[in-house]
Amino acid sequence: MLSFKMLRTLTIKTNKKQEIIDITEKVKSIVSESRIKEGFCIIFTPHSTAGIIINENYDKNLCYDILDKLEEFIPVYENYRHNKIDNNAHAHIKASLIGPTKTAIIKNGQLLLGTWQGIALAEFDGPRVRNIFIKIIKEKIE
Repeated sequence: MLSFKMLRTLTIKTNKKQEIIDITEKVKSIVSESRIKEGFCIIFTPHSTAGIIINENYDKNLCYDILDKLEEFIPVYENYRHNKIDNNAHAHIKASLIGPTKTAIIKNGQLLLGTWQGIALAEFDGPRVRNIFIKIIKEKIE
């Protein structure tokens, strides 16, 4: 059964055309502020050219590897039909593969992440100002 819900917004200014920005500590701070011991943390970005990643955040080179591999599969400069509108089809495709939402478990007041895992915003059409909504849902224990 679920009860208490809290919604917060993070606003992130991206600086590059494509980049991955670690937001783990900001999300952890929101979880801590909620004082929820058991529940769920939903991380959502309402943008069709950005996504949310949960993956290793210890080695920053992994971010470059992810971006490089996505670029190899979905190059920026390609003859996409959507580019006739606003020249960012590659960003829409990449964001579709990454996805706009991730959910993490809250256990004992902490995000339940793996040893090396972190949460990041993946920007594919920057620089821009991006919003990320953090929804904390308390699990009601009976």
